[in-house]
Amino acid sequence: MSVSLGDLAVRFGCELRGDPAILIERVGTLANAQAGAVAFLANRRYGAQLAETRASAVILTAQAADACPTAMLVCENPYAMYARVAQLLHPAPGFSPGIHPSAVVAASARIHPSAQVGALAFIDEDVRVGARAVVGPHCVLLAGVRLAEDVRLIAHVTLGQGTVVGARSVLHPGVVLGADGFGFAPERGGWVKVPQVGIVSVGADVDIGANSTVDRGAIEDTVIEDDVKLDNLVQIGHNVRIGAHTVIAGCTGISGSTTIGKRCVIGGAVGIAGHINIADDVIITGFSAISNSIPKPGLYSSTLPVEEARTWRRLVANFKRGGLLAARVRRLERAAGIKAERDPTE
Repeated sequence: MSVSLGDLAVRFGCELRGDPAILIERVGTLANAQAGAVAFLANRRYGAQLAETRASAVILTAQAADACPTAMLVCENPYAMYARVAQLLHPAPGFSPGIHPSAVVAASARIHPSAQVGALAFIDEDVRVGARAVVGPHCVLLAGVRLAEDVRLIAHVTLGQGTVVGARSVLHPGVVLGADGFGFAPERGGWVKVPQVGIVSVGADVDIGANSTVDRGAIEDTVIEDDVKLDNLVQIGHNVRIGAHTVIAGCTGISGSTTIGKRCVIGGAVGIAGHINIADDVIITGFSAISNSIPKPGLYSSTLPVEEARTWRRLVANFKRGGLLAARVRRLERAAGIKAERDPTE
């Protein structure tokens, strides 16, 4: 589809600088966009590309406008504005209501007439699928699942017994919600499985990336609140609670019974121990290991940047000798009559 630049400015409340009749058909990058495309500048690292761009228009802030050689849409948050424009120019594929002949649907299931159930899907007893929801091919919905309106299960999604998914949430291929949590009681050198009797409850406007998993609760429920965004390959343990508007990047693992606050940002490959609490508005950088509660907002890191291998080995050797060095310092302090400060790690 094509939309005039003037229409985009009016629809999204941007300041237009340039010809309102310019037609925009697609989105593109500053470096590679051609005529008919709109690009955006949200990161100053790409500022050098602005002067050379061939895009018909650029979405940017007023501070960057003087360097723009083409028409522009000026706003406070170019990235979010770009997302809205991209949604308009590249809408999600439509769907056809109805149940595919190859789908298996239990007699007690209730599928809204406006919903779509794809090929080879399986829908168990007492499932409810809301208005305009899409259950993609090869999805499995076990007994008692509840899908609210406009939910989209793209393909190969498995929802365990009793799982609840809120309105407009999107689950990408391979997502598994409601598998058993990792619960085993030790006994005489072996293990006794602990029944997992809670469910997974997902709020509205949640997006869960491909092959991510959320375990059902052991006793109470595992809860993902509204507008949470999970990247691919994220593992959420049983009885975890993730607060609204939190985003979690790929390959992060969260152990059971941990609570994460609202509006948190968690980088990729972060490991979070169980039974801890993380406050609202916490940012954790990638590859960090979190083993204790974080009681107040802020930016937290626990991983050293990469070093050349020989340098890294020397650093590791120094780490290992750190205890010996600390003991020597304490002996010298005592000999000199200096009152030593308490080591906060002890």
